[in-house]
Amino acid sequence: MTMQRKRATEEVAIRKLVDAFVTSIRAKDLDGVMAAFAPDVVSFDLGPPLQHGGGETFAKRWRELFDAYEGALDYEVRDLSITAGDDVAFSRSLNHVSGTLKNGQKTARWLRWTAGYRKLDGKWLIVHEQVSVPIDVRNGTALLDLVP
Repeated sequence: MTMQRKRATEEVAIRKLVDAFVTSIRAKDLDGVMAAFAPDVVSFDLGPPLQHGGGETFAKRWRELFDAYEGALDYEVRDLSITAGDDVAFSRSLNHVSGTLKNGQKTARWLRWTAGYRKLDGKWLIVHEQVSVPIDVRNGTALLDLVP
């Protein structure tokens, strides 16, 4: 297999992982979401603290997110770009999440998502993720109304 073909094969495998991750988010399937991540994942997510680790604490954050919404979530990954080596890869995308909170408020926002992957025991897993939104540096407020 040529190097170019091998890289394309790895990118397809990561794309399948991301697709399953998105399907799990939409269904609020915690086990499916957690299956995308390495147990020792490091996450730089929107909420405090500055860094989140894996394990039960990480699962709890996802559970709290799912519990905040009434019904299913709408989740879209746009402009997914993947660069893959033999056992390390990264991706970047713009992700849209929307739904109705349990208090009836409808929410919708675009996020910037960067993920780092490692191939562990023949399977790609997310070992690092960065989720962010742009901010107005003059006043320190998040810009949640931007669209691609």
